[in-house]
Amino acid sequence: MSTATPLLTKRHVAVIGAGAAGLVAARELRREGHGVVVFERGDQVGGTWVYTAEVESDPLGLDPRRRLVHSSLYESLRTNLPRETMGFLDYPFRRKEEKGRDPRRFPSHREVLMYLQDFVADFEIDELVRLQTEVVLAVAGLGEGGKWRVISRSPDSDCVDEIYDAVVVCNGHYVQPRLAHNIPGINAWPGKQMHSHNYRIPEPFQDQVVVLIGSAASAVDISRDIATVAKAVHIAARSAEEAKLGKVPGHDNMWLHSMIDCVHEDGTVVFQDGNAVCADIIIHCTGYKYDFPFLETEGVVTVDDNRVGPLYKHVFPPALAPCLSFVGLPWKVVPFPMFELQSKWIAGILSNRIALASEKEMAEDIEAFYLSLEASGTPKRYTHNMGSDQWDYNNWIADQCRVPAIEEWRVQMYKATSTNRLLRPESYRDEWDDDDLVPQAQQDFANLLI
Repeated sequence: MSTATPLLTKRHVAVIGAGAAGLVAARELRREGHGVVVFERGDQVGGTWVYTAEVESDPLGLDPRRRLVHSSLYESLRTNLPRETMGFLDYPFRRKEEKGRDPRRFPSHREVLMYLQDFVADFEIDELVRLQTEVVLAVAGLGEGGKWRVISRSPDSDCVDEIYDAVVVCNGHYVQPRLAHNIPGINAWPGKQMHSHNYRIPEPFQDQVVVLIGSAASAVDISRDIATVAKAVHIAARSAEEAKLGKVPGHDNMWLHSMIDCVHEDGTVVFQDGNAVCADIIIHCTGYKYDFPFLETEGVVTVDDNRVGPLYKHVFPPALAPCLSFVGLPWKVVPFPMFELQSKWIAGILSNRIALASEKEMAEDIEAFYLSLEASGTPKRYTHNMGSDQWDYNNWIADQCRVPAIEEWRVQMYKATSTNRLLRPESYRDEWDDDDLVPQAQQDFANLLI
């Protein structure tokens, strides 16, 4: 058996999207020696972290002809993770006291964007990015070696038709809204409806009775934001504990309910806990759908009830690996470190430095994963919901890449923040109990040569 080092392959790679995932993918691909072009339909890098006051013409996001607004940020948004955990593994999200920067541990969305802009400048990624250039079609499997045809367009030129060796999809998943459609009477309900994707500021809800569906991070933030001006805010949460139903502590005009039972044409919203209110507006904080309108794989990759598949380790479709990959599909995770590890793995596999499992082995692994979800009663739409499984997942990829595992302080800091968020939902961004972990993070940061 030969022990010779395999010859590394340099490939021409298209990265779709210049948010955090696309930017770190570009860096890792170039580090590995690949040629990289990053396509970004916006006018600057940053992806979902680019705030705009603009909202879509259809507040529910149902009209396929609407002009898409990529960002889902609201004006008041602060991170729900401390900056120490958030940053890339070798590029810490350090506190900066400069004018215009936000030194808080849980900073505003603008500070995250500036961090990404710093990352781009320090690693000279801007020279790889084509701004205001949208990929309209990426077609799989052209000729031997499975090359990709990528067609893009920009405002000031005709469509450009190019051939790439590989495509890395980093287009995010906070653009196409998921809605609560299974509520009896919702289509005839006379009040206004919108999805949180189009929420920006609370002032339009002055003196209104607002019903908000959902209990995830954006629902918690937006309900508190709106409560500063609304007459009343009623939160309908599928997972609400019965003991916590009723008036929300610390608020005179906010109530937590079980899920909506039905709505009526007179404007009444009836909750499963038996309460009812006459509301002006319903806000759907009900998540998003994965969407790849540019991707043509002849049915190899599909989105079925929000499961993107089949994908090996949420990254590679076996039949098209390694020349098609996805970065950033898992949710309920610390995103930036995961993006970085996924990108290292993809880059190393494309160069033949890292071995990928066979198509048969990948397919068997996917089947076993799907069966485990089914056996545990996990709905298909939660396929990419990772939560506490993220650490084993990250460390498995780190092992494939022969890089250190995720730092223990990062894991413990994430867990401490999750606990603190439950304990202090109103103030966890400004009060915490994990100060002992911060010096450990700072020591690791000091060891990095940046």
